[in-house]
Amino acid sequence: MTTEIWGSGRLHNAIAKAVDEPIDKAIDKAVHDTLAPSTAPVIVVVSDFDDAQPYDRVRAHAAGHGTPWLPVRVEAGWVLVGPAVRPPLPGCPTCVERRRRGNRQDAAARRELRRRHGPDLAERPPTLLTPALTRAVGALVADEARRLRHDPGSARTTGALLRVALPTAAIRRHRFLPDPLCPDCGTRPDDHPDAARLPDGPAPKLSPTVYRVRTLTDRLPDLERRFVDAETGIVQSLACDTLGGNPLAVARLSPAQTAHESHHGFGRSDSFASARATAVAEALERIAGIHPRGRRTVVRAAYADVAGHALDPRTLGLYPDDWYDGQDFWFTRFHPERKTAWVWGHSFARDAPVLVPESYAYFGPRPPGDPGFAYECSNGGAIGGCAAEAVLHGLLEVAERDAALTTWYARLPLPWVDLASAADRRIPMIAQRVLDRYGYRVSAHLAVMEQRIPVFWVTAAEATGDGTRPSALCGSAAHPVPEQALLHALEDLGPMLDGHIARYDTEHAARLAADPSRVELLEHHPLLYGHPQASERLSFLTAEGPGLDLGEITRRLSWPVHDDLNDDLAFLVGRYLATGLDVIAVDTTGPEAAAAGFTCAKVIVPGTTPMTFGHRYRRLHGLPRLLSRPRTLGFRRDDLLPGDLSPYPHPFP
Repeated sequence: MTTEIWGSGRLHNAIAKAVDEPIDKAIDKAVHDTLAPSTAPVIVVVSDFDDAQPYDRVRAHAAGHGTPWLPVRVEAGWVLVGPAVRPPLPGCPTCVERRRRGNRQDAAARRELRRRHGPDLAERPPTLLTPALTRAVGALVADEARRLRHDPGSARTTGALLRVALPTAAIRRHRFLPDPLCPDCGTRPDDHPDAARLPDGPAPKLSPTVYRVRTLTDRLPDLERRFVDAETGIVQSLACDTLGGNPLAVARLSPAQTAHESHHGFGRSDSFASARATAVAEALERIAGIHPRGRRTVVRAAYADVAGHALDPRTLGLYPDDWYDGQDFWFTRFHPERKTAWVWGHSFARDAPVLVPESYAYFGPRPPGDPGFAYECSNGGAIGGCAAEAVLHGLLEVAERDAALTTWYARLPLPWVDLASAADRRIPMIAQRVLDRYGYRVSAHLAVMEQRIPVFWVTAAEATGDGTRPSALCGSAAHPVPEQALLHALEDLGPMLDGHIARYDTEHAARLAADPSRVELLEHHPLLYGHPQASERLSFLTAEGPGLDLGEITRRLSWPVHDDLNDDLAFLVGRYLATGLDVIAVDTTGPEAAAAGFTCAKVIVPGTTPMTFGHRYRRLHGLPRLLSRPRTLGFRRDDLLPGDLSPYPHPFP
């Protein structure tokens, strides 16, 4: 059997000469439309310019015969070889182009140039395709064809694109992962109820106080190799620096995947390797939460038609009816008869599958005609080495945001914490470092809701009297071990404060403080509370009386010792169920995360106070628990009225 070569031009001729066995067919462009069925084991498609038009015909032909094929073409100073397509496996030139377009800021301009000038460029002789270079490319492609025939896994273009520079012939290899949303080879299975049930295999912890099943740092080389590539990677770049005294890494997703800087992956840790690995993992979590990538949404129905096995969107906090008539308001009124898209999740209260509006499970742009009922972000999204790990950490994030926002809107006078009482001496050391380096005094308050999960609200307050700098910055964190929760909050505070000071704009902050409706973006929330007028709104956080001792907090908020994360998850979920709240987990794992052995989840707890950004999109309507918390937690004798809630934007980034 022989290699079949489709195309024409200098590259075609060089490849045909380089193939070391007789060429059965060397077909030029003119006869593409009349190709007869072929039984060749490999097809090579060649063009001396950027021409992907034949690919549809090649794809259909190859798929029908299970034939591997290899595209070769010239594009803007490079010869592109690959990727090898091996039907029926996913991974094709369209996948690669989608990845490349996503990583290019100028993708739209390049498409327009190709549209306008592509035909003219096709008529110009490719002057950089010298005889020496075409011979080198011919030898490379001939070797790839042999590998695809005899050992496809060894082909350099299997799961990769080769770029050969003109005229130097320098070769760069760019790995890629198939795009599950690719219109040509994406094969997502349909979403279905059985997929909602969480795997129940063992999840042994690294140690009783480490709530992970694996160490990310050891996997850094593999994570970078799989995911980081400026040309074809899911992560466009991975950068690391020191901010606030700790390593900070940023795994930048492609511009096409990120509507906001917060959608990138961030890693803060005590080592650069750990920070880099954490940033890549968070980037995978982010991309998993934007759109369904692992399964195809198939249920589109009115709530009235699926209410028996669906989550009622009204329990998640919506908006007063008249808000939907506001100018440029993004969302649509909920009505039981209005159709929307639904995905399957697992309800721990029902111990059964439950339908969740897709717009609550994923925070990406909505399709026309189905904008969703309310603002949703990545709150409750998490990634882990197994399902139990992902759901546990997603639920802890829900607990953190719920405690912090309930405290804010209900203006609960939380007790302050004596940082000097920490057994982990890093806690007072970090606070002192923030004061010494930045001139901000750090305080911490314990925010515990009825589930008794350790959550800390930390504040950095300007202590030098310099009115040109931001007055305050707030943060929060949750963890089963109180001192670990506080440590995490403080480790995040330093890097955030560094950037907060650098970006602070006094005049902009003053405008936000005077008019809450101007608070539209995530970064507006902390910016607002840099202004002295706004920072006074934090005064309900009491600093009177003796501070809470962290040793006593640890004793009060005791957590059983478990060796398996499934037991920790069951214990945490049990606390929610015991207080009348359901926990719903949606498996958002896409094939990209699964390729590295990760599981992603979105956790939803109806009735908790959700995180939102942009003051006009705060979700407080229809949350009776928010009004009753001050009473049940012992802060007042009666419930709040809706008008008693803080009218100001929250301070959290």
